[in-house]
Amino acid sequence: MNLDSLGQRDSWGGVRAVVAGFGVSGFAAADNLLHLGATVTALDESAAGKEEKAELLEVLGASIRLEQGATAVLPEDVDVLVTSPGWRPDAPLLAQARDRGVPVWSEVELAWRLRDPERAAPWLAVTGTNGKTTTVGMLDSILRAAGLRSVAAGNIGRPLVEVVMDPEPYDVLAVELSSFQLHHTRSMAAESAAVLNLAEDHLDWYAGPDPMRAYAADKGRIYENVQRACVYNAADPETERLVREADVQEGARAIGFTLGMPGVGMLGVVEDILVDRAFIEERGTSAAELCTVADLPGPAPHLVADALAAAALARAHGVSQQAVRDGLRAFHPDGHRIALVAEHAGVAWVDDSKATNPHAAQASLQAYDPVVWVAGGLAKGAGFDELVRSVRDRLRGVVLLGQDRAVIAEALARHAPDVPVIDVGAGETGPEQAPMERVVEAAAALARPGDTVLLAPGCASMDLFTSYADRGDRFAAAVRSRTGQD
Repeated sequence: MNLDSLGQRDSWGGVRAVVAGFGVSGFAAADNLLHLGATVTALDESAAGKEEKAELLEVLGASIRLEQGATAVLPEDVDVLVTSPGWRPDAPLLAQARDRGVPVWSEVELAWRLRDPERAAPWLAVTGTNGKTTTVGMLDSILRAAGLRSVAAGNIGRPLVEVVMDPEPYDVLAVELSSFQLHHTRSMAAESAAVLNLAEDHLDWYAGPDPMRAYAADKGRIYENVQRACVYNAADPETERLVREADVQEGARAIGFTLGMPGVGMLGVVEDILVDRAFIEERGTSAAELCTVADLPGPAPHLVADALAAAALARAHGVSQQAVRDGLRAFHPDGHRIALVAEHAGVAWVDDSKATNPHAAQASLQAYDPVVWVAGGLAKGAGFDELVRSVRDRLRGVVLLGQDRAVIAEALARHAPDVPVIDVGAGETGPEQAPMERVVEAAAALARPGDTVLLAPGCASMDLFTSYADRGDRFAAAVRSRTGQD
């Protein structure tokens, strides 16, 4: 069966599809494949929270198995396996598919193939270790300010399959893509794409002798077949290397962004003004003002970098300078991203629970001085030596919690031995206090007037909390309780 010839307007009758994972993107893939006429089997190791959607698709003719052991064996007659993000490449179901020559697609790959050929919206795609969600949110806000029907989709917002099958077409898509999603994506050709940065994260997901290189290679897939602009971070040579190695369409340009003075063909910052020297005719001799740092949600360097990347993608699409400014002014970041929780007795308490890896925590810490750092959780195979070396002079003290806190403690002992560290444990709840209450009490003991207490864990949250949002909510609740701002 020639799957490459099938699209949104074709019948998928006779196609036997297996969907691995029945979360948000897995359900969208199964639902739309069923709608197109495919025979669909969806498999997952748990039914928790998925019963209603499973019942709906079963009524429509799908076969749904949501139980422990359901994903151990790939069914016999399969034409394509669509995998949800987060499924490791060595998972039994995926390994069996490869051994049998069954194509393995991400939900992103399926979505690209299902674009309406007569009104396919261009994709402006963003990946990177950190800043993806903020950049895509900024980009979507800019596109809307330009009067375009845009949507933030992919790893944020709606699943891409759902978006491309929407009967009301979009003008353009702002697409966030993770390394997990890109791993099984082959045919995508974004109009423009950006890799914001590369740092250690999710290395436990990759097998082999060099997991970091494999992780970077997956990020670099976003540049393949790009039509207009490959946007890279001039402060991160790895992102430029990925651009140089990418096989792009003729005429595509490399566009850098920098927090300093931009060269020709770049976006950057002059004093407190974000400027464009890439998409104006006079770029050899001048720069066009896009907005000021004051127009952004905050002055933190990583927010400025995210805004420059979003502006570069929007400008490559033809958006005006005014729309960039208006869109950035209108943008408000989601919760748990450098959110001020309280100010009390001269101490600021900030929730950046979304900083789930060392690179994100480093960017957050560099926005404050002096700082009491709250860190720890699931390290996912990452190291903390570089982070500690770069921020040790800013640290008033450190409060550690969570399963892998020892990894951070060891880095602090090596590179910042004079910084006070309070270890509140792996999170065991005592008779009097929950983990975050102990964290806040310890941080308050270290902080002085003028300090910032910053929750930037550098780790995932699932050892103690249901999500990074739950972690941030519990931190904020404990802070408000202690400071009397309930």
